[in-house]
Amino acid sequence: MKVLSLVGARPQFIKEAVLHKEFEKAGVQEVLVHSGQHYDFNMSDVFFAVLDIRKPDYYLNVGSGLHGEMTGKIMIEFEKIVLEEKPDVIVVYGDTNTTLAGAIVGAKLKIPVAHVEAGLRQEPKDMPEEINRVLTDRISKYLFCPTQLAVENLRKEGIVDGVYFTGDVMYDLFLMMEPMFKYEVFKLLGLEEGNYIVMTIHRDFNVDNKEKFEKILSEVSKVAEKIKVVFPVHPRTRKRISEFGLDRYLKNIIVIEPIDYLNLMGLVKKSWKVITDSGGLQKEAYFAGKRAVVVMPDTGWRELVETGWNVLADGEGIYDAVFSSQEKPYPTGLYGNGDAGKRMVEILTK
Repeated sequence: MKVLSLVGARPQFIKEAVLHKEFEKAGVQEVLVHSGQHYDFNMSDVFFAVLDIRKPDYYLNVGSGLHGEMTGKIMIEFEKIVLEEKPDVIVVYGDTNTTLAGAIVGAKLKIPVAHVEAGLRQEPKDMPEEINRVLTDRISKYLFCPTQLAVENLRKEGIVDGVYFTGDVMYDLFLMMEPMFKYEVFKLLGLEEGNYIVMTIHRDFNVDNKEKFEKILSEVSKVAEKIKVVFPVHPRTRKRISEFGLDRYLKNIIVIEPIDYLNLMGLVKKSWKVITDSGGLQKEAYFAGKRAVVVMPDTGWRELVETGWNVLADGEGIYDAVFSSQEKPYPTGLYGNGDAGKRMVEILTK
């Protein structure tokens, strides 16, 4: 069996690497194609080192551009590779233009497409990622859903064939990385386990609007009067704080430089709660058994909110969300059992 995996961004490389280990175990030949949609990640970062992520077999060098131009370029170049390699299955990941381009090429050439992270839905419906997700799910033969809610989303849209709840490969990854988490920053800051909050804020809709960003920092500064808040500041966020003159809200907050994944996860693992607008961190907090206050109008990981584990909050509701007493028990198994990659490969090789 031959599989063609198409990736175009760092998270997709990481998801592919988890699957690649399982493909190798199953004796499946996998050809890796990198569209070049995003090219700013560091191949020597911790995931690439630990997962032993290999260099792609093909590099399309698409770069940035308008949505139509980028998607079209990837389709043109990827189609040539598909015709040459003649794979049995094409695997695409997530919700980028690369994902949609690969799925269209596969569907047009009548090659089965497997979509890893199928069934996620998020408002607003006109955001590029949502359009890519919905269209990719429409033309994929294998829909690998990270959650039961994703399965239900597809059912509501009339998609029931080829739908599998496999769990999330990012949970596989978390369990793989957990023994390597570092606690240097935790020790350096003299923190007490379970007695501080970790915060990350970087989304444009939160930090690029002065009024909105000021509300967020004002709320967090009130939180910091009751419990320590550790804030690794993203460069873009720091720039906005300076531009908008919001430094006064940081006096109670422990502001530090951005930190690597292993130390960030170490901080999260020993924290009380997390405040974030990161799609990844709200889920990693759950993996680590920590609640998150999610500073977003909506989330692709709605099951965390619907079970009452995480809470969505706008700028003005952060303090109340942090100290809310309506806390539900830990909802186990939302993202499977840590064997999502293995399950996907078993399904593809049946």
